[in-house]
Amino acid sequence: MKKPIIKLRNISFHYDSIEVLKNLNLEVYEGDRIGLIGPNGSGKTTLLYIIMGLLKPTSGTVEIFGKPRHTEKDFIEIRQKIGLLFQDSDSQLFCPTVKEDIAFGPLNLGKTREEAFKIVNETCELLGLKGFENRITYKLSGGEKKLVAFATVMAMNPICYLLDEPSSGLDEETTERLLNYLRNNAKTYLLVSHDKDFINKATDKIFVLEPNKISILEKL
Repeated sequence: MKKPIIKLRNISFHYDSIEVLKNLNLEVYEGDRIGLIGPNGSGKTTLLYIIMGLLKPTSGTVEIFGKPRHTEKDFIEIRQKIGLLFQDSDSQLFCPTVKEDIAFGPLNLGKTREEAFKIVNETCELLGLKGFENRITYKLSGGEKKLVAFATVMAMNPICYLLDEPSSGLDEETTERLLNYLRNNAKTYLLVSHDKDFINKATDKIFVLEPNKISILEKL
């Protein structure tokens, strides 16, 4: 019987005295392309951070790749195999140039500089970023930063993507390029978005995050 990549059981989370998540359950299997929607403040981003170990749930269990994850050490493997795209690209980009940002992940996975910069070239080619390699990251537009941030995740060849508002700030052509990549190259992902058209095209099923549960929609 196939086991889930991500298995969350009875997850609750509080910011100070504010309850954001309560007894939520979620399973993500290989090949799942899931959209996650819900009102602002419903805990969508919080849920992604809990999966990555960036936030610790108040209660409940996080099991990823068949193992319970509790400590910071437990999540090192997770961050190498699951790629998180932050909603704010400035949280993801910290190197001087685009090519250094994209190469950072592969280098940390043990790739040689030659291998890493080959990945940079291939990634830029796929995402229409050729010519951006030596651009200064902080001088990019918001949409360009978003695409480069996605490239940094993509370059690590993750088993599963967690994408927080991936189409935000992108023009129509760039959104279509990102959509094509996801549908043709990314096998498994959990995607948070307020963009109904994008989430309908990118995902096979949509979950709605509500105060005490996650429910399933066929389509928006």
